[in-house]
Amino acid sequence: DLVLSILALLVTAPLWPLFALAIKLGSPGPVFFTQTRVGRFGVPFRIFKFRTMRTDRNDQSPTAVGDARITAFGGFMRSTRIDEIPQVLNILRGEMSFIGPRPERPDIAEELAKAIPYYRQRHLVKPGISGWDQVSGEYHSPSIEDTYKKLQYDLYYLKNMSLFVDLSIFFKTIMTVLQREGR
Repeated sequence: DLVLSILALLVTAPLWPLFALAIKLGSPGPVFFTQTRVGRFGVPFRIFKFRTMRTDRNDQSPTAVGDARITAFGGFMRSTRIDEIPQVLNILRGEMSFIGPRPERPDIAEELAKAIPYYRQRHLVKPGISGWDQVSGEYHSPSIEDTYKKLQYDLYYLKNMSLFVDLSIFFKTIMTVLQREGR
């Protein structure tokens, strides 16, 4: 993780000012979006992303398909997963990994943990930029119904963690990015 995150930062850093300019031209507000998420062992941390949504009249509710808050450039960043690049900073800080279950907001994670048995098991590993669920071909919202499906992927990953599984997820993530199927 450390070596890959340093390489990713070095390769992408020259593009960050261009992304920042496009974000600022698309709508007023900060370049980065930060939000508290639940990490390994339930420890909260601040996740970094490029901002993809308007800040005015944004209630911070989870994003829906076709969400009008997403800017034009934000839609492009989401479909190519460019908005996730600043999370290499979270990896450098030891809060995340490249591969692992996606981190949720504390309020959503608490609600899901109350409703779904074994939900907290996904916090036994560092959260990741991409995971088995993200390359499954389905989009899962943070709803209780979708989280039952998502948790199956997360628990499969926990049970079968290996270099082979991580590489499989890594290459499937690259295919997802190239096919612009990100959300």
